Amino acid sequence: MRAGIALLAALVLAAAAAPLAAAWLGHDPFLPDLFTRFEPPSAIHPLGTDDLGRDILLRLLYGARVSLIVGLMAALAATVIGTVVGLLAAWRGGWLDAALMRLADGLLALPALPLLVILAALDPAALGLPRGEAVADILRIAALLAAFGWVGVARLVRATALSVLARDFVRAARALGVGEARILLRHVLPQLAAPIAIATALAVGGAVLAESVLSFLGLGIAPPAPSWGNMLANAQELVFQAPLAALWPGLAILLAVLGCNLVADGVARRR
Repeated sequence: MRAGIALLAALVLAAAAAPLAAAWLGHDPFLPDLFTRFEPPSAIHPLGTDDLGRDILLRLLYGARVSLIVGLMAALAATVIGTVVGLLAAWRGGWLDAALMRLADGLLALPALPLLVILAALDPAALGLPRGEAVADILRIAALLAAFGWVGVARLVRATALSVLARDFVRAARALGVGEARILLRHVLPQLAAPIAIATALAVGGAVLAESVLSFLGLGIAPPAPSWGNMLANAQELVFQAPLAALWPGLAILLAVLGCNLVADGVARRR
């Protein structure tokens, strides 16, 4: 788990240091410079330049900001929704439990990636959203990922909550007249902390990967705002001419997903 935390912390710190790195190197990661196309790694451009002469290291750092923010926002939203739905289903039971779980089963039965591609391809202007703005793209992609990502969290929370609600200390609390809200918040929810933490860590990695896929297909974060996915998309046709332009964003995605999986595995081992 420590390795995962260290890996994610390094990525977050690198993303936070993007403006400092840009000031230190003296380059604008968004401004093309056709006279410096495909330069190899050097002291001026530590990871070289892309097909438009932009510094790859700086775009990688700024892309980390976008990809990690999308992953974190989508994972947190999915975790909150899934926790509320799962806890409500376990607590109330009956028809509400059946309805919520059938909704979850229906979403699980859908082909998530093709459906995400279709929804992401909708014109943002038709939905009343600005087109081509980084903030709007981030919110749109995070909302789409959260809309499908809460299902696994909800099922996990429901199963764990049902087990906790059947324990003796919950029955004793009810026998003493403790209110249901207090039981859920003080007795049940703390018991769900580990499963929720595992689900959230996995969700962050999954969201980063999903955002990269959508951006790679041209349906996620729109250029010139960099993300790891659209950096890969820009480099795919030049992979033989400038292989490093595709290597670095792919490696960043790998490290982010690996870090999240290591954290989730570490939390599971400590339960």
